[in-house]
Amino acid sequence: SHRKPKRRFAWTLDEEKYLKLHEVRMLRQSCWQAKALALRENKTTAVRDWFMVELGLNTGLRVEEMSRLQCGDLHVQAGQSSVSVRKGKGDKPRTVRINADFRKTCRWFLAWKLKQGQDTTPAAWLLTTEKGSQISKRALQKAFKRCMARAGLPARYSIHSLRHTYGTHLLKAGRYNLRLV
Repeated sequence: SHRKPKRRFAWTLDEEKYLKLHEVRMLRQSCWQAKALALRENKTTAVRDWFMVELGLNTGLRVEEMSRLQCGDLHVQAGQSSVSVRKGKGDKPRTVRINADFRKTCRWFLAWKLKQGQDTTPAAWLLTTEKGSQISKRALQKAFKRCMARAGLPARYSIHSLRHTYGTHLLKAGRYNLRLV
C-alpha cells in the first residue's frame, strides 16, 4: 500500500485579507466623523455603522454573529467585559473578552440607543435597521462597503476583513503564538 505523505498546514498572513494599521486608522477616523455628523443631524445609520466597525475590529465576530447579537449579549456592566455569541459556527456558543475601551464604547452605544427610543431590553436586536428590525447579513455587508468607500479604502475588503484584521493584529500582539489566538 502506497500512502501519500501528510501535508503540513502552512498558515500565512495574506496581505489582501486584513486591514493594515494605517487603513484601520483611516476607517475609524472616517466612521467617527460620519457618526459625529449623524449625531448633530439626529440620524442613526452612521452611528450604527460606526459601532458595527468597532464591534468587528474589537471582537472579530463573523457577520452572521453580528446580525444575531442582542443587547443582552453585551456584558458591559460593572465587572463584566465580554460579548456572548449564542450561535457561532457549528451552532456553538462562545464568549469573547473585550478591553476596557471597547466596553465603554458598548455602554455608550446602548445609552444612545435608549436615548433614541430604541429597545435595549436583553432580547432586543443590537444592530437594527432604521425601522428597528434585525439587520440582515447583506445589509451589514453593504454598510461596511459604504464605510470603506467613504474612507477612500480599497473595495477588495469585505466585512469579513474585520475578522481577519482582529485575528492578525491579535496574532502579532501575541508574538505569533497561534495557540493564544
